[in-house]
Amino acid sequence: MLEIKNVSGGYDEKLVVQNVSFQVKKGEMLGILGPNGSGKSTLLKLISGILPMKSGEVLIEDKTLQSFASKELAKKMAVLPQLHSQAFSHTVRDTVSLGRYPHQSGWFSSWSNEDEAAVQAAMKLTAIQRYEHQLLELLSGGEQQRVFVAQALAQQAPILLLDEPTNHLDIAHQKQLLDTIKTQTIENEITVISIFHDINLASLYCDRLLLMDQGQIKVIGEPQEVVKKSLVEAVYEARVSTTSHPERPKPQVTILPDVMERYKERIITAENFKVTEHYVLFQAEIQLKTWSSAVINAGSGWYKNFVNRRVDASYACDNVQEEMLVYLANYGFSEADTVGMMTAVRTTDAVIKEYKTPFGNIIIMVTAGVGNAVDVSRAYEVEMLPAIGTINTWVIVNGELSDEAFIQSVITATEAKTKALAFEQVKDPRTGTIATGTSTDSVLIAATQKGTHIPYAGPITEIGKKIGLGVYECTVEAIQVYKKAKGWES
Repeated sequence: MLEIKNVSGGYDEKLVVQNVSFQVKKGEMLGILGPNGSGKSTLLKLISGILPMKSGEVLIEDKTLQSFASKELAKKMAVLPQLHSQAFSHTVRDTVSLGRYPHQSGWFSSWSNEDEAAVQAAMKLTAIQRYEHQLLELLSGGEQQRVFVAQALAQQAPILLLDEPTNHLDIAHQKQLLDTIKTQTIENEITVISIFHDINLASLYCDRLLLMDQGQIKVIGEPQEVVKKSLVEAVYEARVSTTSHPERPKPQVTILPDVMERYKERIITAENFKVTEHYVLFQAEIQLKTWSSAVINAGSGWYKNFVNRRVDASYACDNVQEEMLVYLANYGFSEADTVGMMTAVRTTDAVIKEYKTPFGNIIIMVTAGVGNAVDVSRAYEVEMLPAIGTINTWVIVNGELSDEAFIQSVITATEAKTKALAFEQVKDPRTGTIATGTSTDSVLIAATQKGTHIPYAGPITEIGKKIGLGVYECTVEAIQVYKKAKGWES
């Protein structure tokens, strides 16, 4: 275990780091964060002994740093400083081999099979084997960085101190390097302390984070305890937003710029819709923030083309998404800018209406086929069989929706759709009970994110009331059109 107790230090008479204390366990990866000048690199130099402390102590397995001879300390601790512009005139292999110095009885006079194996393993882990016989100075900054990481790994010390290890690396090599370090932490139980400028990488790979502010610890804890909007904004003095990583329970930070792109603000109206026998198309001049359960670009994102495509009742495809992308491309729609849905009913029967609210208009679009209507509360009782149907609901908002309002809009729209089915006495043909929807319904909420901020969209809010009314009216009308087309009695 590595323990830092009340450490202070700096340069000349200036204390850059003041009274810092924390512990790092065996097999733990700790990330140090903080703005420029907060004392991150100075702290690492104090821990490694490169810079003498003014006060406090560093303990390795309960022994003070000063009690170790230099070679013995190097067996316990490997250090990767920041990469400087100058590079030595050594080959890559020779540079990595320097990491074995603590294990030698003289300058490479006792080179062993273990030394060779350690050097080869380190070069393989950092993917620099092909540069083995090249001069270090001829490599790029990113390649040199990987060489020095390999040198530190070849040292095989149980403690590894890293100062911005991903500096100069592209995104692929950042991932490769941090995957390697994290794997070593887990499999070999090494203790890692690493400085990061990239908050997201630190959050993703580190077990705990330490946030420095003006030479002191602002907070130390697990990533979700440190990467908070209020803390990051206060320390870095920058506007940010925090969200969850899509695959890991780790927070991620997004910068919110104060300088906005210029564009001509336009109000979205029903005139932005185009209806043909092939699709319903809604186009905006700027990207709208979107949440949907679409075939193409489901989830959250920013898009300006929205396509509700008609397919035949006999439509069958092994890869629906791939086929849909080809379809959109044939009509000139880019995947990057387009949300794509499908419906089995006539798109020319789409119901599109505009509703006024105190903050700006909203537009509702519904295509409804209820041939495969389902009572969701009893869906478990019966086997679902293919049938024509699908209710697709779009809600387009002139305003700025909060994340909560996006979700509440979906809930409000779904409740209104269900009420419309009840009003029209649409039944699940397998159970004979009132249907709540169809087996393939889809919903889309899109907002300009300009104008009035809308924090909530439940049924007691002004926008919620209009979404509820609009989706209900449009769904009722769309079902009636569908029934008439099928010759069903109303």
